[in-house]
Amino acid sequence: MTQLARAGTAASVAAVALFAAGCGPNLFNRISNFWSLSCCGVVVVILDVIALLEIAQSARSTSDKILWAALIVLFPILGFVVYYFFARK
Repeated sequence: MTQLARAGTAASVAAVALFAAGCGPNLFNRISNFWSLSCCGVVVVILDVIALLEIAQSARSTSDKILWAALIVLFPILGFVVYYFFARK
C-alpha cells in the first residue's frame, strides 16, 4: 500500500471516528458548537485536529490509528495530552 493510500485510509478512519462519536462533550460536539467556544475551547479543537492529522500521516498500523483517533475524539483534552506525551514518534 502506498504512503498516499495509507494516509487516505487513516484520514477516512479519523473522519468516521469523529462523526461516530456521539456521547458526551467529545470533539464532534465541540466542533458543532465551534462559535460558542471560549479561547481555550478553540485551542483544544485546533490541537485535536492537528493530533488527528498527525495520526493519519503516521506509519502506525490501522488499528493503532483507530485507537488513537477514538481516544482523541471521545476524550478531547485527555486524548491529545496523552498522545503528545506518550505516543508521538
